Amino acid sequence: IGVKESHQTTIFRIIAAILHLGNLEIQGERDGEACSVSSEDEHLANFCALLGLEHGQMQHWLCHRK
Repeated sequence: IGVKESHQTTIFRIIAAILHLGNLEIQGERDGEACSVSSEDEHLANFCALLGLEHGQMQHWLCHRK
């Protein structure tokens, strides 16, 4: 369809990251008032690696609204 190979690679990375994010295990805490993501979660590590994001920051902001 005329999409450059470099653009295809970027699209595939984004899709792979979204799929890993969907497999992320988020644990509820305090009767659903809070949540946490394990720092050992391989899907979070892959998500951050694919998008070039900082692991600790992503782990924090997935569970906080502000």
